[in-house]
Amino acid sequence: MRISDDRYNRDRLRIDVAMRFIRHEARTRTIRQWTGLSDDRIRKLYHSYLQSGARSTRHRGRSPRQASYFLRSAQIRDEASALASLCCLVGVFDALPRPSMSRLVADVDRGACLCRAYEGYRDAVESPVIGFEHAVLLVNALSRGSELRFGECRDCGALLVVDTLGLRAPLCALCSSDPPKAARSSKSNTPALMAAQAPTA
Repeated sequence: MRISDDRYNRDRLRIDVAMRFIRHEARTRTIRQWTGLSDDRIRKLYHSYLQSGARSTRHRGRSPRQASYFLRSAQIRDEASALASLCCLVGVFDALPRPSMSRLVADVDRGACLCRAYEGYRDAVESPVIGFEHAVLLVNALSRGSELRFGECRDCGALLVVDTLGLRAPLCALCSSDPPKAARSSKSNTPALMAAQAPTA
């Protein structure tokens, strides 16, 4: 009976996570990787979701693959840092293999954590620019560590997403635009600093 209960709970979790991925407009391949569900079952869940009256765009083609996207502008870097901080807080990066985190972190438990982090990011940022598929890319890139890594702002200590090959000590968006030691009190309201002291896994 215990085995049957565990299997039911696990299957229920896969379905719940798949439905959250669908709401966030994840591609079928992404849902399959993180939940282990078959393409046929994902399609059925998608159709049942639409039949409930909900709206969702079903994206085609390949998922985003360029980690350099997160370094394009100060806004994207700041929001990526905020999202990465939330991922740390909810456990997306827990128990990853070290010293090399070369494997993808895709599994259903981390999928549930990723949804929590992404939904928190969407609630905290007024006009978020990072879509869910890019959030998946961010997690995968940070887990590999070959292009992106965790860093700290040299002035305020905020957790940042930085270029692995970068030579300069990083600055957060506010510290790079403010005079030294100026307007520090206003920084506590920015998304990237809400979890500045989050563990870096």
